[in-house]
Amino acid sequence: MRQPATPSPLKAVLWDMDGTIVDTEPYWIAAEHALVEAHGGTWSHEQAMQLVGQSLTFSAGLLQQAGVDLGIRQIIDTLTAEVVASVRQQVPWRPGARELLEDLHQAGVRCALVTMSEGPLAREVVASLPRPYFEVVVTGDTVTQGKPHPEAYLTAVELLQETDPDLFLEHCVALEDSTPGVAAAVASGVATVAIPHIVPLPEDERYILWETLAGRSLADLEDVVLARSLSDESGGYEAIGYESTQYGSGSYESLTFESAGAPGTAHD
Repeated sequence: MRQPATPSPLKAVLWDMDGTIVDTEPYWIAAEHALVEAHGGTWSHEQAMQLVGQSLTFSAGLLQQAGVDLGIRQIIDTLTAEVVASVRQQVPWRPGARELLEDLHQAGVRCALVTMSEGPLAREVVASLPRPYFEVVVTGDTVTQGKPHPEAYLTAVELLQETDPDLFLEHCVALEDSTPGVAAAVASGVATVAIPHIVPLPEDERYILWETLAGRSLADLEDVVLARSLSDESGGYEAIGYESTQYGSGSYESLTFESAGAPGTAHD
């Protein structure tokens, strides 16, 4: 992915979904508990926390280890159906998310949804929004490698570039809530804002930490992109580099956070 010679303003915001736009984690955890118990096993809070931000394939594997006697695909379909049914009953919006989406829409800033949830749930959430905010949607069933690998974010940027060849990684900012999600965004090379929800995240120079999206605006995101470009010019964000230019400017493998919960293994 070629890079521009000089920094440019914000052009696109890349949104995680679960935990960032909607608080679906309680729905996922309830579905996990029900599935494990239906197969005669037990499922603890600590085990559930290990799945926050992870790909559904990874999560299904841990559920198999907990005693669920189903195939990976069956587990994913069962969990997704349960969560979709819950969302249809009530969409648990996160504070400030819809307001910020509207602010970006009014300003003409493009948005992409980058989630490890699969198409059925993503479509349900997107359809519940008052406008078609998302020009691009990348879901867990459309990528080969899930978060914390950067593939989903790099795919979103490439899709946005199809209609704007002058859009580059440095024109984008990602909004994430989990350790794997933040690792994926940072590794892709985009500026990253972490808004921790279920699993705490530590302060780290590789991303910006916000307590909430409530009260945040386009101007705040523009400041993040500007701060990132200034940091790059002064040598910041160093040592997060893949050798190959097929990736952004980050290495998800090097991002290990000593935070509460399940560091580095924390569904998105």
